[in-house]
Amino acid sequence: MNEFTPWHNETLGKKAVESLKKNGFEAEYCSCAADAADKILELIPESASVGFGGSWTVKALGIQEKLAARGNTILDHGAPGLSNEERMAVRKKQLTCDVFLSGTNAVTLDGQLVNRDGNGNRVAAMIFGPGKVIVVLGTNKIVRDLAAAEERIRMVAAPVNNKRLGLPNPCTQTGLCMDCQTQTRICNVTTIISKRPRSTPFHVFVIGEELGF
Repeated sequence: MNEFTPWHNETLGKKAVESLKKNGFEAEYCSCAADAADKILELIPESASVGFGGSWTVKALGIQEKLAARGNTILDHGAPGLSNEERMAVRKKQLTCDVFLSGTNAVTLDGQLVNRDGNGNRVAAMIFGPGKVIVVLGTNKIVRDLAAAEERIRMVAAPVNNKRLGLPNPCTQTGLCMDCQTQTRICNVTTIISKRPRSTPFHVFVIGEELGF
């Protein structure tokens, strides 16, 4: 990596953190994923039930494996071998877990979290229910404003996540959102968290690396 990219990541990352704090979130900048993972583990009691929103960013931090190894109850609706009924049951438990861990599709420079879901379970858990919400993101998720967040979702997050999930939607062929009307569409629910939800302790980690989609 060149010497300028870390400077740019840190400059934008700290600007986003400053704005998130003004909007009522606990927020901090970490230069690398390993540092963020250590800090997140410190925030989660060993007795806590921990829900996972299906984030590739969270997966990259290796947190789930470390929590499972120390005995935390893991609520992962993407775990292999689950039936559709079992997946739904896990999603519902995530809504009232002790800690919910998620990524985000975008964060604006003025500190708003923007997300788009298929079922809405991830964004629902981010807003109300869990004892604490922790969101992690790489600096590649930072955008200028809400219009740029929408553009990022349509150009990057939606097509890549459709491809990751193996869905037969048009964006997996074109590489960008086509506003499809298929039954397998995952762009159904959009949320903008402009301020910290009043009843939800909320911590955001901005990491100076490219992570997730």
